[in-house]
Amino acid sequence: MSTLLESYAAGTWFRAADGGEPLLDAATGDEVARISSRGLDIGAMVRHARETGGPAITALTFHQRAALLKNLAKHLTAQKDEFYALSLHTGATTRDTAVDVDGGIGTLFSFASKGTRELPNDTIVLDGGVEKIGKAGTFVGRHLYTSRPGVAVQINAFNFPVWGMLEKLAPAFLAGLPTIVKPASQTAYLTELVVRRIVESGILPEGALQLIAGSAGSLLDELTVQDSVAFTGSAHTAGILRRHPNVVDGGVVLGVEADSLNCSILGPDVQPDDPEFDLFIKGVVTEMTVKAGQKCTAIRRVLVPQNREDAVIEALRQRLAKVTVGDPRDPDVRMGALASLGQRDEVRKAVEALRASADIVIGDPDGGPVEGDTERGAFLTPLVLRAHNGAQEPHDVEPFGPVSTVLTYQTAAEAVALAARGKGSLAASVVTHDPAVARAVVLGLAPWHGRVLVLDRDDAKESTGHGSPLPMLVHGGPGRAGGGEELGGVRAVLHHMQRTAVQASPDLLTAITGQWTTGATQHTEDVHPFRKSLATLRIGDTIRSAPRTVSRHDIEHFAEFTGDTFYAHTDADAAAKNPLFGGIVAHGYLVVSLAAGLFVEPSPGPVLANYGVDDLRFLTPVKADDTIAVTLTVKQISPRNTADYGEVRWDAVVTNQDGAPVATYDVLTLVAK
Repeated sequence: MSTLLESYAAGTWFRAADGGEPLLDAATGDEVARISSRGLDIGAMVRHARETGGPAITALTFHQRAALLKNLAKHLTAQKDEFYALSLHTGATTRDTAVDVDGGIGTLFSFASKGTRELPNDTIVLDGGVEKIGKAGTFVGRHLYTSRPGVAVQINAFNFPVWGMLEKLAPAFLAGLPTIVKPASQTAYLTELVVRRIVESGILPEGALQLIAGSAGSLLDELTVQDSVAFTGSAHTAGILRRHPNVVDGGVVLGVEADSLNCSILGPDVQPDDPEFDLFIKGVVTEMTVKAGQKCTAIRRVLVPQNREDAVIEALRQRLAKVTVGDPRDPDVRMGALASLGQRDEVRKAVEALRASADIVIGDPDGGPVEGDTERGAFLTPLVLRAHNGAQEPHDVEPFGPVSTVLTYQTAAEAVALAARGKGSLAASVVTHDPAVARAVVLGLAPWHGRVLVLDRDDAKESTGHGSPLPMLVHGGPGRAGGGEELGGVRAVLHHMQRTAVQASPDLLTAITGQWTTGATQHTEDVHPFRKSLATLRIGDTIRSAPRTVSRHDIEHFAEFTGDTFYAHTDADAAAKNPLFGGIVAHGYLVVSLAAGLFVEPSPGPVLANYGVDDLRFLTPVKADDTIAVTLTVKQISPRNTADYGEVRWDAVVTNQDGAPVATYDVLTLVAK
């Protein structure tokens, strides 16, 4: 890392000509680096992303992109010690850095896994089934997702310089978009180091990732339709971005994660000697002290039954007394500094605003025991306030630091109403062991929150906590929280892509989607499809079986052999009274088993295994002496990049002697390449 941070732009590292602004160690006040983007050609960066990065990424399938993310996660894991050492300058303890660095790398691993397991080995994603539009079946429709030819810009907050970048990069990259990262200046030196190691690795295609170290300058002016901006920061800055002409009229998509007055609710059922009470206190203290409370998901409002207020405050007092505040280099320190002296000033201002309708009951905003230089280091001890009756400020003012306000309620409905006064939040938690309370409170909170944690003695050991966004669950919130949405597994990938309804004939829709569509051409040959390798199979290859009669003996034998003696298969009188069957019918699974016997080619060959059945439906009852036949068609072929075989999805339709479908399903097989 250079003393003057560099931007990575259009394939080269750019150093500004001026001396830049100093970035100071949060705990000591010493200069860590300087930052400036003066002279940076922002337009060239956007063009490089569109013309070089985008095409390079979209040339890869989802599985290939996922493999690169996995390799990147492994590479960054090997560099963690370097990131941890530099992270100390941000005021972060080792525990804090684990949330940032390990959390970011873990998100890469998660999306790599999701991309391989839940997305096709293709460049498009099909959404839902085929819609039959015309009566004859010659005109059909289907939705699909494609990559946009744009740029994903991320503007990040100072509190998570690694996770904030990687959690946005992973889904955008999977979606086929190049990324331009603009980190907050205070902690940009850590982001710059991680980007430098990514670039040096050569794992991602050139143009897939660029970095602006310093002011974003004219970045939004360079964006157009197909481009997007993911912003994490203050509501004030979000408002400025929302009013930008390219967002208002130019088609640029803006996603916002802004201020959030998250709450934790102690259920009315919880007694002080219940395990849930201790879980609640631990949760509040954790959220106050991790990253010194500088988390967008931290608990700002502590909602407790009125008759538990004193007990809660006393328990918080005892637990917070054990928290040592100071320089994170000290192994005994449990809570480090705020990101900067300016940030500490902002928190103190927020506390003063809260004091209009609340009293400080724990801590001192201007003092308190600290293991460090309080003049040069941005230290602040944890603060707890007790709100007055009818207080409004706790629902309006967010102190972005180790500060929480206790508010009381009489009923669960009142607790929900208090939570809603925050006008939309990222996260809420409910600590209760009462199922009725859990349902009522969660359903009341859900419209106002992006995520709700329900914590009790049963899930506590595995719970990831109130404030931890997870890659597989959505992160975002309505209203004040910005209205944006990130993460959420494959949802985050599709969020970056364009969904389009395509209308065509079955043959052309098959050609467009790469998946056989009912009504499209079927290819029947003398060679059984099970004798074909993945390389020689074609979409639409079909086998039509010979017929087979299902006898009463078949039904009785299956019932006896399997133990499935449901009356519709064994008791003629009872079955005759069944309004759906009117007599003895074959087991649905007998029909499917017999169908397998009709289409299977038993000799060793390219087909290695049947690993499942999807979307099985029994449509018409099969009675004794009915005749069935099966048509099996290659529906989709998906090679695996890391194996000598791939997946073949077959469309199976079982019909009776009248041609009526009795069962439909997809057969899933593994076939050698």
